[in-house]
Amino acid sequence: MTELLFKEEVYAIAGAAMAVYNELGSGFLEAVYQEAFEIELCDRGIPFESQKELRIIYKSRPLKKTYTCDLLCYGRIMVELKSEEKLINKDRGQLHNYLKATNLELGLLFNFGSYERLEWERWVRSQQFAQIRADSRKKSA
Repeated sequence: MTELLFKEEVYAIAGAAMAVYNELGSGFLEAVYQEAFEIELCDRGIPFESQKELRIIYKSRPLKKTYTCDLLCYGRIMVELKSEEKLINKDRGQLHNYLKATNLELGLLFNFGSYERLEWERWVRSQQFAQIRADSRKKSA
């Protein structure tokens, strides 16, 4: 069995997100969760950059166009925040494309809008993208 990529870091980030959800619940705009999440990350000593501008790479060359992720934690984990009823494939596709374009390996997708619980997903670029391609082929067949 293989070891999870950045296991301890993900555990720390997810714990911070859960603390925010437990305190605020659902119903706020994404910007509210972003600000509260940043406070929680600071309180826990988790290094992050907010609204981090990342280079998009095409055929090993950086494009002039950049992407701004909600948070970059530990200098290597992309974090995207949502405040929706539930995560949808568009959200997953967005994270997929950003990981691929920036050559980052790990992304976390947190949805604070779900009424029942914090919804979150862990995406490893090299593992789960093959599954997305396989699933899309099945649907078009």
